[in-house]
Amino acid sequence: MNRNQTVSNQEYTMNPSSSLNLKARLALLATVLLLAGAGAISTQSARAREDGKAADLKIKVDTEIVKRDAGMRSSFAPIVKSVSPSVVNIFTSTKPRTIEGSPFGSRMNPFFREFFGDQMMRTPKQNGLGSGVVITEDGYILTNNHVVDGADEIKVALNPDGKEYDAKIVGRDPKSDIAVLKVEATGLTAIRVGDSDQVEVGDVVLAIGNPFGVGQTVTMGIVGGTGRVIPSAGSALEYEDFIQTDAAINPGNSGGALVDAQGRLIGVNTAILSRGGGNNGVGFAVPINLARNVMESLVEHGRVVRGFLGVNIQDVTPALASEFGLKEPSGALIAEVNPKSPADKAGLKSGDVITQFDGREVRDSRHLKLMVSQSAPNREVNVALLRDGKPRKVGVVLKELDDNKEISGLRRRGPSSPAEDTGGLQGVVVSDLTPQLRQQFDIPREIEGALVTNVEEESVAWDSALRPGDVIREINRQPVKDAEQAIELAQDLDKAKILLKVWRNGGNRFVVVDESKEK
Repeated sequence: MNRNQTVSNQEYTMNPSSSLNLKARLALLATVLLLAGAGAISTQSARAREDGKAADLKIKVDTEIVKRDAGMRSSFAPIVKSVSPSVVNIFTSTKPRTIEGSPFGSRMNPFFREFFGDQMMRTPKQNGLGSGVVITEDGYILTNNHVVDGADEIKVALNPDGKEYDAKIVGRDPKSDIAVLKVEATGLTAIRVGDSDQVEVGDVVLAIGNPFGVGQTVTMGIVGGTGRVIPSAGSALEYEDFIQTDAAINPGNSGGALVDAQGRLIGVNTAILSRGGGNNGVGFAVPINLARNVMESLVEHGRVVRGFLGVNIQDVTPALASEFGLKEPSGALIAEVNPKSPADKAGLKSGDVITQFDGREVRDSRHLKLMVSQSAPNREVNVALLRDGKPRKVGVVLKELDDNKEISGLRRRGPSSPAEDTGGLQGVVVSDLTPQLRQQFDIPREIEGALVTNVEEESVAWDSALRPGDVIREINRQPVKDAEQAIELAQDLDKAKILLKVWRNGGNRFVVVDESKEK
């Protein structure tokens, strides 16, 4: 179990064929992502080059500060002409799959479900579209994870000639919604890469992509905010530091380029905030510095290598600032130090407030998490902190974050237990049934239990058909009232057959999770 995550009371999925029922999907329209990827659910592991050697990826970054006193341009045509060949169209297709479910969805009367049960249905072939950005002349392309997630076939079409290439996935990172593709081509037009840390609110930006499949389109706006978190984001996104813009972004723009007034890539267009699914002037892009860090790691290692500090942190509120003797509510407050972690070995303690990390100011807990994740393991970083109101400095040697430890055992959504704890129902995240979640998942008041908010696709629980939206009502015939009780019951069930009684789509059913079988 892991207590170092805090997420909102609502979730949405980055994949249009999520196992949520129809009503749950409709409830999510208050926050709509640009879902451009193919619809089937599958897991494709990141991989390095087939010869086993790390690929040579050298990205040059243009760090010149944008000219902010030059006045408004009368035309961006020269910039668009230089950038547009670097923005490509991505077409995906997904083969038909057999899934378990009812053609009536949640509308099936529980009485009839007892007789007929859920049926096996065949999904149709699904096609998706999105955008991507050419980063290197030899065919490395940056896009969103949700554009290619689950795709069986990916094609990339260049601009303006429309020449198509088959693309392979080099690696995917659902936690930041970044994916890297590779096409076998040379002499491509690579985009100039900028420095997103220099972006300021009010900067003019251009969004380039393929909205609705109409063809390459350019829209203009300004940066409305930086360091944004998408409201109601789901647990799949763990590293959020979005650039917000009012440049029109629509479905199909996902994975496209957000460039500054000099034509340098500063972000990867990812999502919109909308009540109806269309552009409302609030769009989000993954900053290029975060995307580049993920891309370089995927290409070099075949996975994302992230630093690990080993603390459970929270924001400093005005009330906490007063209690801990701080002049202002900033920094990251350590609530707990994981035993034998780098932080523990360096002498960090609960109640410390981290104000600087590796020479950079720490604004809040999310900011610290981002900085740690983008730091290389096995090197010492300087950490400035306040302890009992007095400044201190310590050196911490970071380890590599082990994602497998993060999903060990049943976890609670929000503050949960240290990463070293293990138990049954590995890879499953649960939450208490709040009024908001009941409305979102269409769960009646009389239903008690722990709501499943996430299931890792590589877990035994996923193979046993446990899905987000299910309500765990019993574990091995023991009643479950809330998430905490579910976690307690799961602690003694490591490597065992687990009988679950779950509520799903208006009725109860039993699910057996056999964790005695190793994956």
